[in-house]
Amino acid sequence: MLRILSRPATRLMERWLPDAFIFVLILTIIAVLAAVLVEGNTPLAVMQMWGEGFWKLLEFSMQMLLVLVTGYILASSPPVKRLLRKLASVATSAGSAIVLVTVVSLVASWLNWGFGLVVGAIFAKELARQIKVDYRLLVASAYSGFVIWHAGLSGSIPLTITTPGHFAEPQLGLIPTSETIFAPWNLIIVAVLFVVIPLANRMMMPPEHETVLVSPEALAENEPAPMPANPTPAERMENSRLLMWVVGIPALAWLVYYFVNGGGLNLNVVNFMFLFLGIVLHGTARSFLAALDSAIRGGAGIVVQFPFYAGIMAIMTGSGLGTSLSEFFVSISTATTLPFWTFIAGGIINIFVPSGGGQWAVQAPVMLPAAQALGADMPRVAMAVAWGDAWTNMLQPFWALPMLGIAGLKARDIMGYCVVVLLISGIIIGGGLLVL
Repeated sequence: MLRILSRPATRLMERWLPDAFIFVLILTIIAVLAAVLVEGNTPLAVMQMWGEGFWKLLEFSMQMLLVLVTGYILASSPPVKRLLRKLASVATSAGSAIVLVTVVSLVASWLNWGFGLVVGAIFAKELARQIKVDYRLLVASAYSGFVIWHAGLSGSIPLTITTPGHFAEPQLGLIPTSETIFAPWNLIIVAVLFVVIPLANRMMMPPEHETVLVSPEALAENEPAPMPANPTPAERMENSRLLMWVVGIPALAWLVYYFVNGGGLNLNVVNFMFLFLGIVLHGTARSFLAALDSAIRGGAGIVVQFPFYAGIMAIMTGSGLGTSLSEFFVSISTATTLPFWTFIAGGIINIFVPSGGGQWAVQAPVMLPAAQALGADMPRVAMAVAWGDAWTNMLQPFWALPMLGIAGLKARDIMGYCVVVLLISGIIIGGGLLVL
């Protein structure tokens, strides 16, 4: 059944889904037109919103580029490659490879979303080296694990509302993670997705005559050149482990000190950890720089596209579009159904504002007073925003860019399969918010 459903979805996406850069240009035009025609803003006002917001994600753009680069460097270090190779050997068939990469991605994404994106892509490439499997579905399966990130340990909304001084504290107070990430109803949704998504991906496997394999050239790695027989002093330094370890080991010691003293995970800490683990595990600058050269090639999309999404976010928040959409769903909600409709609204807004923090800024001022007025479960409403943000990532190629950069694919190659995961996960998450 799912194989039959995935065929037209894949063909549709391959034919109609443009490159991710074209996608963001189309979204920009839609946001501008909606802000003018629906919200009544003047074209000049919308242009000002867009221009003033265009560069507001520069720090985040650099963080995301470093997630890709440092994650690739770490995953391509000799010890990690050996570990991934051994783990990949567990899969003995194409079907088991699909299930395995999905489970690994789900676990990694629940632990940390950036870690999940990078590990999933690297592991998919390693599996493709060992097993003949449809490469498009393999990478799509790796990306499908990302659907649970906002219900995991790095979820920005549940972590924000535990922090004193967050902007919604007057309405919401401080909500512990025991009522959000570790709430029984949330853990049940996560557990069901852990079972259903790997099986769904396995059931979408195309028949052998339709299987698309990856070329060996696409899986080739940029290996460091061997040290010459009579190296120069510069070449000796490039191949010195001492130099790398003198810098890398104290950095990792600081990281241990940071965690021992109560420090938490965030993007900067994850990138710091990936970078210096990569430095230590590569051992030599020559090996490290060869991995860096390979990693940086996949980052062009991130550098160019993130400012456009910052501009769209500014239009959605400044024009009132996000507020109007949220208010519509509030108007048709009851105390029981508000989390469900919040989830649907969150999924729609995420197409235009693919940022957990940005989405919370758009929806919280509307959804939280509505939850108070209706007597709805406030932590559940907050998590509904988080789930909506994560859910439509299966349709929005924004977060797939780091993974696609590593895998060497386009968004259209994987999004047909991801649309099927979108439908299945939407039923599970929406049903869980209503019933559990």
